[in-house]
Amino acid sequence: MSRIGKNPIDIPSGVEVKKNGNVVEVKGAKGSLQTEVDPIIGVEVNDTQVVLTRPNDDKNIRALHGLYRTLIANNIEGVTNGYKKELEIIGTGYRAQKSGKKLNLSLGFSHPIELEDPEGIEVEVPSNTSIIITGIDKQKVGAYAAYIRSFRSPEPYKGKGIRYVGEQVRRKVGKTGK
Repeated sequence: MSRIGKNPIDIPSGVEVKKNGNVVEVKGAKGSLQTEVDPIIGVEVNDTQVVLTRPNDDKNIRALHGLYRTLIANNIEGVTNGYKKELEIIGTGYRAQKSGKKLNLSLGFSHPIELEDPEGIEVEVPSNTSIIITGIDKQKVGAYAAYIRSFRSPEPYKGKGIRYVGEQVRRKVGKTGK
């Protein structure tokens, strides 16, 4: 059984947390985020902590308790430090370029892939084989990184494709000739 929901969330200095009905709004140096909390979960905002409570120990309510505690903690982390995902492109002729708010990917298809940066997310291309995605919303940053990776996910024979930095790709042995 998870006990994550019972832990209070510390509010760092420079972060303001407000509760309006069942919406928790977090404002910080990098921006503001809000999370809609299920009305069955109680949210108490003090000067230094946010505490979530649940009415009973039903399985679904325990799950929601931990979920909303983690979402609010991620919002606080996002407005103070932000989130970052790094991707690397491996393969001959595979490259990325940034022009204005558009990301151009050449991944071996007959046409280049052109992606517009979503709102609230910044994309950097320090070299033509690496992409850095930053933002304050953990869900948006992770979803956009997974979307970019989905165009050419790493294949197991040569390891070519787009992967997260530090990701291990399990290699398979190819065919052997007689």
